This record gives sequence, C-alpha cells and structure tokens, in this order.
Amino acid sequence: MRREIETLEGFDAQIRAEGSLAGCLAQSLDLRGRADVLARVPVHNAFFLGCRLKHRSALDLAARGAAVFPRLPQVPFDAYRPALYTAPELYADLAAGYTATPDARIYNWALRERSSLLDATLAQALHDHFVSDALLDVVTTPGMGVGIMGGHNVARGSADYARAAALGRGLAESGLLVLTGGGPGAMEAANLGASLRGTDAELEQACQVLAEVPTYAPDPSPWAARGLAVKQRFDCTRLNVGVPTWFYGHEPPNVFGTGIAKYFDNAIREDVLLRLCGAGLVYVPGRAGTTQEIFQALTRNYYALEGHQIRPMILLGVDYWTTQVPAWPLLRALAAGRLMESSVHLVDTIEDVFAILA
Repeated sequence: MRREIETLEGFDAQIRAEGSLAGCLAQSLDLRGRADVLARVPVHNAFFLGCRLKHRSALDLAARGAAVFPRLPQVPFDAYRPALYTAPELYADLAAGYTATPDARIYNWALRERSSLLDATLAQALHDHFVSDALLDVVTTPGMGVGIMGGHNVARGSADYARAAALGRGLAESGLLVLTGGGPGAMEAANLGASLRGTDAELEQACQVLAEVPTYAPDPSPWAARGLAVKQRFDCTRLNVGVPTWFYGHEPPNVFGTGIAKYFDNAIREDVLLRLCGAGLVYVPGRAGTTQEIFQALTRNYYALEGHQIRPMILLGVDYWTTQVPAWPLLRALAAGRLMESSVHLVDTIEDVFAILA
C-alpha cells in the first residue's frame, strides 16, 4: 500500500523516519523548497501528483524512476486536492459577491464548452477521485455514517427546517456521523443541527438568526454570509459532512458541513454518499432528487444477498410520503418478501427515527 503524503509536515516526517520516498505518493505539495532533499533520497516508484517542483527537480525525479504528474493550470481547481473543501475556502471573496467565490467560478467554468474537452474532463475525473479519497479519510467507519436526504427548497424558519435541524442534532448526539447532500434547505438544516455543539436553545436561536435570510434565491451572497455569521457566533464544530455537486451548481453548498466533498460527477457523488451511510438513511420531504435517492438505496437493498449489508431506510412524514409524493406504497411493495422488508420504515416523528437507528 502506498504511503500518501498530503502535507509538508508529513513529507518531512517521512524523510526523518525512512530517509526515502520510494513507493510514496505526494499530493499537491509545494516542494520547491525541498529540492535538495529530493535530489538525495530514493524516489523509485514514487508518484508526485500536481506538486510544485523546480524544473530541474522534476526532470531528475523522472530520470530516477518517479512518476511526475503535472499541475493543470488551465482549470480553476486543484485536480489532485488532498483534503475535503471547507466553507471558508469555497466562499472566499464572498464580500465581493457570490460570483467572485471559488464555488461560483468553478460552476461557471463547468458550464462552458471548454470544460468538455479531454484535458478538462480528465481534470474533473482526477478531482472527483481525490475528493472520494479525502472523504474516506474522514468517514473511516461507514457503519457509523447516517444520511439525511431532503429538499433544497425548505426555507429557513419553516417547521420542516426546524425538524431537520433537530433530526441532525439528535443523530449526531447519539454518536452517528451525519452526511447530507450538502446543499441548502433540509440539507443545510441537518448539517447545522449535526455541527452545533451547544444546547437545544442555542440551536433554536441559530435557526432564528438564519431565518432572517430564508432562502438562497435570487442571490446566494446574503444567504451564505448569514450562515458564516452563525458559524462564528455558535460552536458549529462537530464533525459532519456535506456532499454537494457542481452538477446542481445553482444550489450553493451550505456552510455547516465541517468537511465538504463537492463533486463534478453527480452519479459518483450519489453512489459514494449512499455507500458511506451504513447506519441508515432518513428521508425528509423532498421532490425529484430525494425520490431518486430513495430508489437508488432501494435498488442496493433489493438485490442484497444473505450476509450483505442492508441499510435501514426511514421515510419521515406519513402524509407526505403516502399522499403528496407517494413513494412509500411502491417502496413497501418492492420490499415485500425480500431481505430488506424489515429495514424499511414510515414514521411521523424524529423520536421514531431515533428509536429505529438506536
């Protein structure tokens, strides 16, 4: 197994411990100040992915058996990024308006024809691979991951928003790692509740402050700014993850995931998200996207064989899932007689959810 080196501190520790980089993978490091070290240590079968290197160092490394993958300067992102995104990173320069942020600039680039060319699609594929790698560094025990799926149009200040926030908080308090689709609405509420370490009263206060800017439309700038202000005011540091996508780039990422795994490829993003939610999946009211996620998880469970993992699926909102968006009758019909039958649930309160997942 290759030793991955993602920081300069890790690089220096590797040199002190082993005196060699043979077989290592160095990712997105600025190694221009380590040229003398690179020149004297073994590097055969090492990989240097998107590292900043002096030209002479790059030539020397390749001649001595290392593989040097160049940085890709024509794209507005790091194709070899070693870690998940953070909200301050995606929303840098927000004071100049949302369009000035890295999140918006990457989305606008993805919409252009240039993004479909070979080098650009290769950069996107590499980016998504390394985002998945960074996500696995965070979700080290998929059996402790629980997904909360729901609509992006749930407004701050609504009853559905408050319920999703309480749901996220309760699941996180029970020791589960909350993952969401990382967008606005119910996803933001769940990430907020999971991240906030304070009291129930403080969560209610945070929801009230956010409600002064109820939606991200038509301009995400005040919406995101209010979220960042809430993060500064309250202790929103408990580990939880948002997994959004630039495929739905018009839905900006919420700021409350302590780690943000943002993808270009929505299919990969959805597959990874479902795979990491081994403890179960909870579906609060949503429309097409949430319904799609229900039946993606259903397909996995439907074809599960004896001994394979079956993730509990909980639809929260009896009236909603039986009359407004009647996914429950179909879900129950398909589950009948299958191994998954006892793992699908329709409930009306978050206390019911806690009881099932406990």
